Amino acid sequence: MPTAHATQAAALLWRAWQAGERLAGLPGALQPVDRAQAYAIQAEIERLSGQGRTGWKIAATSTAGQAHIGVDGPLAGRLLSHRVSGSGASVSLATNLMRVAEAEFAFRIAQPLLPRAHPYSVAEVMAAVGSAHPAIELPDSRYHDFAHVGALPLIADNACAYWFVLGDAIRVPWRTYDLVGHRVALQRNGTTAQTGTGANVLGDPQVALAWLANELAAHGMGLQVGEVVTTGTCIIPVGIVPGDRLTADFGDFGCVDVTVL
Repeated sequence: MPTAHATQAAALLWRAWQAGERLAGLPGALQPVDRAQAYAIQAEIERLSGQGRTGWKIAATSTAGQAHIGVDGPLAGRLLSHRVSGSGASVSLATNLMRVAEAEFAFRIAQPLLPRAHPYSVAEVMAAVGSAHPAIELPDSRYHDFAHVGALPLIADNACAYWFVLGDAIRVPWRTYDLVGHRVALQRNGTTAQTGTGANVLGDPQVALAWLANELAAHGMGLQVGEVVTTGTCIIPVGIVPGDRLTADFGDFGCVDVTVL
């Protein structure tokens, strides 16, 4: 895709972000034809936003997440700094169409994982992790019919990024735990709304993180020191409305809270 086309597509999506508006889709001439073009639009959205990138998100790592947005595999998106909060924050749903919450494992990168010719192993990727965190994601899309536009337009739309809430670093020795079987619960207004485990995240959140490292490397990008990666929902996304208080309870790993307005 010529740079001018990526710029035009990103401008349409970024205006929709700012105005809280929806698009039927990208015009035909601005449609990405492959993942490289879709990520180029993403990169231009980051530039237009004027925000730094805090890290990355992975969408659609569970069958429930894939069904929610109508895709059959994971997508990578950027966490823009103005949309990242700490536990206890209050965030607005005023322009949010999806109105769901997801409980996710997140990891902070301590050593860079740069593009290279051969894939990273799970062990190599996990060796680059400095800390793990409980997290809540509140995704959204700039498309009216986000479940039917397809994977490439969704990547261009920053893989449904909206709000991200990062909990404190896990204090127990989490590397000795079974992340696959680790139970996670999302509470809405004090009542458990959904439960799940790390197995719902591409079979293992660590596998999801390795997928991202290799997806970025394949497109000339990498993970940098200090970046946070949220690996996708452990639960079926929970419907939310303004006024809800949400807690993702990761047991021994701690909790993360957010109130939606």
